[in-house]
Amino acid sequence: MVLTTREHPDTVNVMKTLGERFEIVGKYDPTSLATRFRASIERELRFSEMFKDDKPHVAISHGSVELCRTAFGLGMQIFCTGDTIYTKANRLIVPLADTVIISKAIPKRVYQRYGAKNIVQFDGVDEFAWVHPLKREESERYEHPLIVVRQSEFKASYMKGIDVTADIAKKLASLGNVLFLPRYKKETIEGLTVPEGFVDSLSLVREADLVISVGGTIGREAALQGTPSIVVPILGWTPVNDYVSRKGFPLFKVKPSDILKYAKKYLGRRIDVSEMLAELENPVDVIETLIREKTYHKK
Repeated sequence: MVLTTREHPDTVNVMKTLGERFEIVGKYDPTSLATRFRASIERELRFSEMFKDDKPHVAISHGSVELCRTAFGLGMQIFCTGDTIYTKANRLIVPLADTVIISKAIPKRVYQRYGAKNIVQFDGVDEFAWVHPLKREESERYEHPLIVVRQSEFKASYMKGIDVTADIAKKLASLGNVLFLPRYKKETIEGLTVPEGFVDSLSLVREADLVISVGGTIGREAALQGTPSIVVPILGWTPVNDYVSRKGFPLFKVKPSDILKYAKKYLGRRIDVSEMLAELENPVDVIETLIREKTYHKK
């Protein structure tokens, strides 16, 4: 097995924290559309060189344009997970995938419109794969009440430069210790705690008394661990967020103008989610079964 990631401070540090053996292939350069495109092409070339003489049987990714294009060109089986239904990159990824693995929360038609040939659904969410096996440590590292605000990925193409999270974080400073997790630059912000180095956000949101984000991943990670989590639906209230909320996990949709009101309401209202977690299906198990069925059985 070959595990790869782009050169990115978050992903590289996560790999190191987990003690995984991995290879850095390419980088992410969100400076402009031109730099993104060039970095993507260069990453594809790196992949093609890596695998031209000894290609894997299957390529698995969470929507990697470069890996999917390389795997398609070299004739590998392609398995993709996905939950970012609004990204235009799906047009480049989904038609090439032999199988798309998605949560039952997402209607099949969403990925069929992108050209999906075969869709396998599971009764759970992607985040369960890494939240479920987490070793839970009860030690507290920060002053409480602790409010974690995750900056939006405003340089991503689907965000169009929009970011409201810093302003939200400042509004909440009166309620407790607000830890602001930046996406790109780590700059000092008056009244907020901004960590200088890498932070294991999965463990962090377990310790938190409240988590606020605009997308969903860190919010769902928090809710699946029982931490109350508010999503400001700049990108809309996604089907996956709706699924998690309907299952009873503490994930709430709040518009920006009401953020202070509902932050006061939900702050510290942690719940026991163990029984709800036990009902969810792990996507890793689904992927493993598919690999055995579609690759090894062909030999």
